[in-house]
Amino acid sequence: MTENAGVRRGGVPGSRGRTTVADVVVAKIAGMAVRDVPGVYAMGGGFARSMGSMRERMPGAGAGRSVTRGVSVEVGEVQAAIDLEIVVDYGVSITDVARAVRESVISAVERMAGREVVEVNIMVSDVKLPDEEDEGQEWRRVQ
Repeated sequence: MTENAGVRRGGVPGSRGRTTVADVVVAKIAGMAVRDVPGVYAMGGGFARSMGSMRERMPGAGAGRSVTRGVSVEVGEVQAAIDLEIVVDYGVSITDVARAVRESVISAVERMAGREVVEVNIMVSDVKLPDEEDEGQEWRRVQ
C-alpha cells in the first residue's frame, strides 16, 4: 500500500463531473421569488392568467405551471437571464416593486441554482385596480 492510498486523486470532489440545471428549475425558483415581493399581484398577462386558470382546473393538466407563468429564462453553464411579466397592485411604486423583484430573483437564483444572473427584465403588463374581479387567480398576497 502506498503512502497516499487514502488520498483522492484529481483535486476537489466538486470538480469531478458537471451539474446541469434545467431551465424549468430556474424558472420555478424565479417564480417563487417573485411571489415574496409585496406589490406584485400576479404573474403573466391577462390572457395567460385566464388560460392558465382554466388549464389548472382540469385534473392532471398544468400541475406546477402557475409558478412559472410569466417567467422566461435562458440558462447557461454559469449564467442565467430572466424575463418576467407581472401585474402590480394599484397604488404601489412600480419602480420600487421592480427593484425588489430583481433583488429577490437574483438572490434566490444565485443561491439555489449557482448561476450568475446577468439580467432580470421586467414587463409590467397590468395594474390590479381595487374594484376589479380576481379572474380566477390562484394566489393572492395578504395585505
